[in-house]
Amino acid sequence: MTSRRATAPPVSRRTALAGVGGAAGLAFAAACSDTTDSASDGGENAGEDPGEDAGGGAGTELTALSDVPVGGAVAVEGADGKPLLVTRPSEDEVIALSAVCTHQGCAVAPDGERLRCPCHGSTYDLTGKNIDGPAPSPLTPVTVEVVDGTVVTSG
Repeated sequence: MTSRRATAPPVSRRTALAGVGGAAGLAFAAACSDTTDSASDGGENAGEDPGEDAGGGAGTELTALSDVPVGGAVAVEGADGKPLLVTRPSEDEVIALSAVCTHQGCAVAPDGERLRCPCHGSTYDLTGKNIDGPAPSPLTPVTVEVVDGTVVTSG
C-alpha cells in the first residue's frame, strides 16, 4: 500500500499580494482610529474627556496672572501633569481649559487670540469653544480662581 501526503495547492502571486495589502490596510485603519494612545496623539489616555478635575486637584498654582496676556493664553501643567491652558479673554476674565483636543487628544497650544491643535487643525477661541476643524466639542473647562495674583485651581 502506498501512502500519499496531501499537499496544499500553490498560492498564486495575486493571492499573496492581496493578503499583504489587506494586512497593511488593517494596520493603517488601526493607526487612524480614535482610540490610539501614541505620544503623537497626546500620550496616555489620549482622547479621553478629562472632566472638570483636569487640573489635578484644588489649590494647584498654575501661573502668575501677570504671565497671561489679555486676549491671549499660556500653556501650563496641572498637578497631575496633564496639559492645561490659562486664557484671558478680557482684563477681568481668566479661564482654564484642558489642552487635550476633543478630536483625537493632541495637545492644543496658544496661537495669539486663538488656541490651535497642530495635529488636524482644530481651532478654539479663548473660552474653549471650537470654531474650526474636526473637533466635535469645546475644550473641557477647569475651575480656577485668582489668589494673590496667582491663577489657582479651585474645587
